[in-house]
Amino acid sequence: MRSDIEYSSVAVAEGLGMRDFWLYAWMRKAAVIAAHGIGVSLTIIISVLSRPGTSEWTTSTRLSYFSWHPLCMAFAYCLCLTEGILIFSSDLSLCCCKPRKYKVRLHWLCQILALMVATTGLGFIVASKNLSDSAHLATWHSRLGVCTLAASALQAACGVCVVFPKLLRLSMPPPRLKLYHVTCGLVVYLLATLTIMAAMFSDWYQAIIKGLAWWATFLMPVFPALVVMNQITKSYLPHKKISS
Repeated sequence: MRSDIEYSSVAVAEGLGMRDFWLYAWMRKAAVIAAHGIGVSLTIIISVLSRPGTSEWTTSTRLSYFSWHPLCMAFAYCLCLTEGILIFSSDLSLCCCKPRKYKVRLHWLCQILALMVATTGLGFIVASKNLSDSAHLATWHSRLGVCTLAASALQAACGVCVVFPKLLRLSMPPPRLKLYHVTCGLVVYLLATLTIMAAMFSDWYQAIIKGLAWWATFLMPVFPALVVMNQITKSYLPHKKISS
């Protein structure tokens, strides 16, 4: 049985000549490779800049809870969330030769890990603000972050419904549940991207990174978001329309 991505590739092949199709295929492979690389690179960059356990930024206490927050969020959303979605890409995914059941399990592992680490990161920033008597939800980054975490929890609930529709006695057909799950996942990823970009306007980040380096890291999250958006809209959503 063909996957959703294979249906999309066949449709593209029918509309293009073979030479154009192979160029298109290689461009897609290069884009997915770049998305993997940017996700890993951004996680490493933020981890190095945050220097977990240091107290240079949070002056109210020697043990800096704040420094763990960027590390947790980068690991959760730049790495786990990105890889959890790109698992289903046929263009040089890390497990492109594995059966779909294996990919689904690995997808679940990545998403559960992302949610757990993101919740831990939220705990660190709440503790840091409480120790320094700072206001909560005072910036766009913090507000977007809460929305992203709430959407992530809703996305996880949708995933449970997709996997266990009979156990939960849901009347909605599985294809429609999967469509809602995929669409919600796209919303979560876009929210996460906006939250990461908003974090780069914080005093902490701008005090460390300036000039062209700031612009480079600011634009880095955009490319994986475009790749993920293209994968979802071109591979999953059109196929759902055809099968309805």
